[in-house]
Amino acid sequence: MKTLYMIRHAKSSWEFDVLDDKRPLNQRGLKDADLVGEALKKQVKPVDLVLCSPAERAHTTAKIVLSHLDLPKEILVLESDLYDFDGRQVIEVIKNCNDTVDTLMIFGHNHAFTSIANFFGSEVIDNLPTTGVVCIEFDTNSWKNVNVGKTVLIITPKSLK
Repeated sequence: MKTLYMIRHAKSSWEFDVLDDKRPLNQRGLKDADLVGEALKKQVKPVDLVLCSPAERAHTTAKIVLSHLDLPKEILVLESDLYDFDGRQVIEVIKNCNDTVDTLMIFGHNHAFTSIANFFGSEVIDNLPTTGVVCIEFDTNSWKNVNVGKTVLIITPKSLK
């Protein structure tokens, strides 16, 4: 069994004149990341590896969410291929994950995450909102063989308020 948690970055700020990958979270994003992290504390399985887009908004979201989980800081690894918006690179990262990892958590971006949730999951979602979480379980022992799995969890900040 392989388990994948996909978490879209929290709401970012357009207030600053910075490159896309340097955009910080806005106040709502900071609060939503904290809210989702608190909710995941009660629902997340033990995580073996956390991969994160190097974009500032994704990395900050990951640090806030992970602060609620009992995980070592070293478990978080920045992965440049997760700075992807159509999903092809993200799928490659997932399928190339080491099979010693049973539970993988990734932080990244839309439209990639919505597309992948619909491609791999058993439930169709219109849009994974900022700080949204989708968890999919796969009945396989190898990441390279993941195909359609079972969507076992969907969390959005709105559903927690």
